[in-house]
Amino acid sequence: MSGGTELFSLTGKTVLITGATGYLGAAMVQAMSAAGAHVLLNTRSHQRGTLLLEELSNQGFSVELAVFDVSDEAQVREYMDEFSPRELHVLINNAYTGAGGTVETSSGEAYSDAYDVSVVAAHNVMKYALPALRRAVRSAGEASVINLGSMYGVVSPDSRVYESAAGTNPPFYGAAKAAMIHWSKYAACEFGKEGIRVNSISPGPFPSLEVQRTAPEFIARLQQKVPMGRIGQANEIMGPVLFLASSAASFVNGTNLIVDGGWTAW
Repeated sequence: MSGGTELFSLTGKTVLITGATGYLGAAMVQAMSAAGAHVLLNTRSHQRGTLLLEELSNQGFSVELAVFDVSDEAQVREYMDEFSPRELHVLINNAYTGAGGTVETSSGEAYSDAYDVSVVAAHNVMKYALPALRRAVRSAGEASVINLGSMYGVVSPDSRVYESAAGTNPPFYGAAKAAMIHWSKYAACEFGKEGIRVNSISPGPFPSLEVQRTAPEFIARLQQKVPMGRIGQANEIMGPVLFLASSAASFVNGTNLIVDGGWTAW
C-alpha cells in the first residue's frame, strides 16, 4: 500500500464535476486539479465555464469544459456517448438550483424541480457514465462516484435562523437531498462489487461569499448553531471530497460524510 500523499493522488485520473462553477463546485475543482487529475468542468453556461477554465489553466492545471444541462437526459446521453472510449475515474454530482420557502408556501412543482435537478440528474449522469466508469475500473482497479447531499437531508432546518418564510431553506431541498443520500446507498450496493464506490457528502453551513458579506446577522445566527462556533469556508470541502475520490477511501462505500462543524451532533 502506498503511503503519505500518494494515497490522495489523482495523477493520471479523469474527474467530471457537475455544477462546477458554483461556490463549492469551484472548490472541488481546485482540489481535484491540485491532486493531479484532469478535470471536466460541467456547466450550462459556456461563458461562466470559460472563466473558471482560464483561471485554472493559468495555474497550470489540466481542465476542459463539459457543457451540458444535467436536467436534460438527451444532452447527458449525447455527452457521454461522445466521451467514449475515454475513462472516467471520478464522478461528482454537485448540481442543484432552487429558491427558498416553507411547506405552506411551496408548490408541488418546486418539489419536482428539486428532485429532477438533483436525484434524477445524478441518476442520468451516472447511468450514461457507467461505460466510462467501468473502463476506469478495468485500468485503475476502481472508480468513485460522489453525490452531494446536505445536513438538511439529515436534519430539518431551524426556522429561527432565517428572517422570513421566503428565505427559509425549503422543504423540497431537504427532501431531495435526503433522497440523494439514500439513492447513493442503493447505488453503492449495486455497483460496489464492480469496484465502483458510491458515497455522498453532506455539507453543513457553507454560505456563499456574497451572503457572508451582506448578511452578518444571519451568519451570526448560523454560527450559534455550530459546536465549532463558526461557518464553513469553501476550501474546507476540499479535503473530504478528495478523500472520497482517492484510493485513501478504497474501502469506503455507501457512507454519507457529513461536513458541518458538528451541527448535526447537538
